[in-house]
Amino acid sequence: MQGRMLQRPAESDPAAHAARESVDIAAAIADVRQFIDPLLEEAVNGLCHAPERLRESIRYALLAPGKRLRPALALWASDACGGDRQAAAAGAMAVEMIHAYSLVHDDLPAMDDDDLRRGRPTCHRAFDEATAILCGDALQPLAFETLVRHLPPDTAGRACGILAAAAGAEALVGGQAEDLAAEQATAETDAANASPESQLARLEQIHRCKTGALFLACLRLGGLTAGASAEQFQALETYGEAFGLAFQIADDLLDAEGTEETVGKRVGKDAARGKLTFPSLVGIDASRSRAYALAAEAEHACQIFGTRGKPLATLANWIVHRNH
Repeated sequence: MQGRMLQRPAESDPAAHAARESVDIAAAIADVRQFIDPLLEEAVNGLCHAPERLRESIRYALLAPGKRLRPALALWASDACGGDRQAAAAGAMAVEMIHAYSLVHDDLPAMDDDDLRRGRPTCHRAFDEATAILCGDALQPLAFETLVRHLPPDTAGRACGILAAAAGAEALVGGQAEDLAAEQATAETDAANASPESQLARLEQIHRCKTGALFLACLRLGGLTAGASAEQFQALETYGEAFGLAFQIADDLLDAEGTEETVGKRVGKDAARGKLTFPSLVGIDASRSRAYALAAEAEHACQIFGTRGKPLATLANWIVHRNH
């Protein structure tokens, strides 16, 4: 389904369409945070034999202010498929642990070299670089331990496979490697010879790996714990493919147009470093139009779930209009 647009009328005013949705997305996200944060804190508190500084860095990274979009996707995918929130909790926790680790490592000087994340000093600034590396190293196995500890053996095995694939060399980590390689290529003369089409295709592939793969894992884990049907899984796949790319285009737009106060991290850094982004390749207006079309595709995929899919549908529209 990758890259395929569903045939449906384009939404002429996505902002107005989002406003008509019955789900209060801010309240729904707050509800997810209220549910998942105590469970994450309990997981950190359970590391009673870990060195105190390491444990505190894990707490700092994992419980940082944030929207908890990935746990929300896991929980709402389960809800959409008629599942139980308690059964989906382990997957929701595990994806947030992997996400937190990836942010800690992405912010390191050898990677994106960021000083600010979610309005606070990044982990290596709040502690030190070695502690930040170890924090990320510890969060990865904690995610898989969480799945094994809280899910039935057969489900846990399948869940670990889903998360491992999303976090590995062919997805999240590979996407980061390709992102760094693309940045280096942009600084070299060979980049000038690449066609805009090939650059755009490469950028979309990077984002589907680096960002989209973990979003898809959230949805797959939610569907798995809910016992989703093949048709429901396909709808979640279609939603996830469109949502992940829409999210990243919106993120690129925030870096190009947002402010540090609203976004909570340094902005304008992508352009300053010559990184490939959607606005730099196709412009602001075309990027925004593409994000709106992807959000509409994701929303359309939720029709199979009826009213149970409204949080997912509303989130897809909200994500392309956020300012943080």
